Amino acid sequence: MAVIALVSAKGSPGVTTTALACALSWHHRVVLAECDPAGGSVLAGYLGGALPGPRGIGELAVGELRDGNLEEAFWSQLVDLDAPKRERLLLPGVVDPAQAGSVIPLWQRFADFFTALGKGDPAYDVIVDCGRLHVVGPPWPILRAADIVLVVTAARLPDLSSTQATVKAIERDLADHRVPAGSLRLLLVGAGHGRGEVSKALRLPVIEQLPHDPRTAEVLSHGGTVRSGRPLIRAAGALEVPIRALLDRRRARLRWPTTEEVPDAV
Repeated sequence: MAVIALVSAKGSPGVTTTALACALSWHHRVVLAECDPAGGSVLAGYLGGALPGPRGIGELAVGELRDGNLEEAFWSQLVDLDAPKRERLLLPGVVDPAQAGSVIPLWQRFADFFTALGKGDPAYDVIVDCGRLHVVGPPWPILRAADIVLVVTAARLPDLSSTQATVKAIERDLADHRVPAGSLRLLLVGAGHGRGEVSKALRLPVIEQLPHDPRTAEVLSHGGTVRSGRPLIRAAGALEVPIRALLDRRRARLRWPTTEEVPDAV
């Protein structure tokens, strides 16, 4: 399993909707973690604020700073999106801006924990909603630890302009921290410029282009019945295929021995 981080540029919406659509449609066990320091929205939006009591990453952070009990407390802070199967789980984001002060110092701790979840038994894919990059305290350690980083953007010129700066910032940070190349991809949302045109302009491969589906986006943002036959849900489910293919290629490349590691021929 893997850690897949989704992030967007300033002014580019769609990260939470896309991440939630993937969590509801993928075939493997999934934890959707809302790690946007500006706040989570799934509890109040898609789930309609129906859950009693505080829940989520803010509560985890407070407990971790106080007791260091992340491993024990983690599962009690999740919401089962497909109860009682516990195969599509949500770690809600901060709901009180004051909680961000507790969460931001722990991004590396959460990054390490999410990586371990992908290797656990049972293993989970961890889809991380990192929100918009240009906020106070963005989760850089999670982007560095992710197996794949998807920059979510609309395919229109104003959005692509700000996305270009975001892509360069991520590429620079990953290079500075010696993260192996190949984890970064564009994920287009809605109509506009085509995949090839965008990829050429931003010098980064486009993994997929999700359709404009305002009806489903409204349900994912404000609650209602998610219908598996809707265009966005079908496309989000199909996105799992190129994601798995990219993961397989990256892991094969990272396992390939370097010249120094190849033993001398006998």
